[in-house]
Amino acid sequence: MRILKNSALLIGIGAVAGGVFGLVAGDWAANLKFVGDMFIRLIQMSIVPLVMASVIVATGGMTGKGTGSLMARTFGWILGFSVVSAVLAWGLSVAFRPGQGMRFDGELDPSLAEQAGEAAGWQDTLLNFVSTNIVEAMATANMVPIIVFSLIFGLALQIYVRNTGNRLVLQVADQVQSIVLTMIRLVMHLAPIGVFCLLANLTGTVGFSVVTSALAYLGTTAAGVIIMTLVMVAVTWAVTRLNPALLPAKLGEQTLVAVTTTSSAVTFPTVLRNTVEKVGVSQRVASFTLSVGMTMGSCGAVLNYTIVVMFLAQAGGIELSFGEIALGMILSILLNIGTITVPGGFPVVGMFLATSLGLPFEAVGLLIAVDWFTGILRTFLNVNGDTFVTMLVAHPTGDIDREVYAGRKTVRTEEIDLSELEDEFRRADELE
Repeated sequence: MRILKNSALLIGIGAVAGGVFGLVAGDWAANLKFVGDMFIRLIQMSIVPLVMASVIVATGGMTGKGTGSLMARTFGWILGFSVVSAVLAWGLSVAFRPGQGMRFDGELDPSLAEQAGEAAGWQDTLLNFVSTNIVEAMATANMVPIIVFSLIFGLALQIYVRNTGNRLVLQVADQVQSIVLTMIRLVMHLAPIGVFCLLANLTGTVGFSVVTSALAYLGTTAAGVIIMTLVMVAVTWAVTRLNPALLPAKLGEQTLVAVTTTSSAVTFPTVLRNTVEKVGVSQRVASFTLSVGMTMGSCGAVLNYTIVVMFLAQAGGIELSFGEIALGMILSILLNIGTITVPGGFPVVGMFLATSLGLPFEAVGLLIAVDWFTGILRTFLNVNGDTFVTMLVAHPTGDIDREVYAGRKTVRTEEIDLSELEDEFRRADELE
């Protein structure tokens, strides 16, 4: 049956059924907690090898594709909007406190709260980015030193490959990444059962506030997406002076595809066609910037992941220091600029962020349960944000045909070989 092949639908059904069961069963539902914890641990055990392999492959396999100012403008706008998204997400999370209704004070390791409350100096914070023993960092899942080590290893590997032409180590790392990703896919077959047990335990022990917390989380994310979209429209208008009133008709088709598929990869051909034929961006700029933006310009994901960090901290009653908040933002941005790629979808991303910052894992199940809805919001901003970035990149060199934008001229998109973008498509879907 087709329904049995739709993992998102099955997880949604498991979440709803678990929530209802927990409300009916009450405290007894806590007996199911160990099953949900087992599901979480199965994901956790894959994070360290997956992150190491992903970072090494991403940095070790980098090439010099793209040239000069075009690449600089693309990355500049992507990074700028990513920073704004992260800061906006932090501000909204402080204002609305979506995780406040959840409480795990009795279950959370007290050392985590004590550690989070300590305000280390910026020198100590930076010093802790580097471990004196990478094996120990791996054993304790201390993610930031692992990422730093992997980045340096990947850069050294890139130099080695360039000098010798020997790609054996890079190929091994790529194969490790693929194998661990297969492990995660196997684990995700258990997601409906795991989410059922997690939500049953949450609603049985915490009560109806689980529902209100989920709505607050979704509402905060939606507010961020709306505000960020308006910011991007305003910046694009201020720079290009193109009439923003024409944008809804130009972005309508790709928006519909994005929200119904929740996939930037599936939406890419539509976005490319619309950007060239309706917006008037030259195909040279559109092809490069949109393909980069598909995996690196995910402002919707940056916004959502920063809210996740704040939600988990609030759910555990943890007051994050300024340095920890900044680290959460940096990790959320790095997850989406092509350096740190964590395949496997939101469950792995949620566990990665919780592990990196010492936040409680219990509430991750609730976030997984509603991730289909946040996926719609993320993809909406990711896809349309890529178009805005492309317009901004194209403007300084006159690569926007204003006659096409105004609807007074017609152009056709040249045929492109989508098979050349298979890796980018795969990574885009993994991030969403």
